[in-house]
Amino acid sequence: MTWTLSTAVAEFFYCIIGLIFIGTGFKALKDPTCEKRITTAAFWFILAATFIADPYFPRWITGLCVVLMAILTAFKRVAPSSSDVPAAAKTRAAADRLGYSVFIPPLLLAFSAVLVATFFKSLGANNAIGVSGVIALIAAFLLFRPKPVYAAKDCTRLTDNVGVTGILPQVLAALGAVFTAAGVGDVIAAGVSAVIPSGNLFAATAVYCIAMAVFTMIMGNGFAAFSVITVGIGIPFLIAQGADPAVVGALGLTAGYCGTLMTPMAANFNILPAAVLETKNKYTVILSQLPMALFMLAAGLKYDPQPGSPAFSPSFRGH
Repeated sequence: MTWTLSTAVAEFFYCIIGLIFIGTGFKALKDPTCEKRITTAAFWFILAATFIADPYFPRWITGLCVVLMAILTAFKRVAPSSSDVPAAAKTRAAADRLGYSVFIPPLLLAFSAVLVATFFKSLGANNAIGVSGVIALIAAFLLFRPKPVYAAKDCTRLTDNVGVTGILPQVLAALGAVFTAAGVGDVIAAGVSAVIPSGNLFAATAVYCIAMAVFTMIMGNGFAAFSVITVGIGIPFLIAQGADPAVVGALGLTAGYCGTLMTPMAANFNILPAAVLETKNKYTVILSQLPMALFMLAAGLKYDPQPGSPAFSPSFRGH
């Protein structure tokens, strides 16, 4: 691995994440009420090893780690351990005391991420998020004066609540690259060509949008689905027939985002907020988003892709 400033900063944040996983593993290991504490701790320790030492591992060891984690997950050997959750009265009192100032750190995180990504482009977007997270954490300590141990406890508690679904985005993004390299798009194209009549652009658009939404729901990642479905349907059945690539891309990604709103596989967007808010139903976020997602998907399906319509008009890019 070639070391640059960007890779050094990235490795620092990977090590921090790995330490959080190690803390989560020890938390499970020390919890006598956790029935699966040995296998749960093993899962988090293995995951931590991939984050901390992956650049120094042979690829087969990293692959073995992924297989072991998959086995532990498939046989339901990973369980959350107990956490010290503040009483409702204490939480209410803290909320009344802090008021709207609790929104300062997350807002600072967003603004600082944009500034770092804009003015320190050599760091990369992911590192910009990491740096902004550190800035927001420092701001939170300065504003609220909590004990340092609270940060570590909340990190492990949140990781424990999210559980194994927290690693889905990385796994599914990698799976999308594997599907593309394996030629899944060509297989999809062959199947679609047997169903859609030649030149029926409306049907091609409908199938493209629905396929993007469904495949995103399966993959949990709109970008991973976009490469596969666009290669299989978007390019041969729309762009090759005269559609504006910019419009096809916009329709595809919008449909993919609709799929993201409707699936638990998009853990970062749908399961993580429920864990943070500690809702009784972990699918509350999805249920709230479902009507808007279906409405947006239906709006994309009604688009008329016949030649001469805005979708196929060269001037549409300027509107």
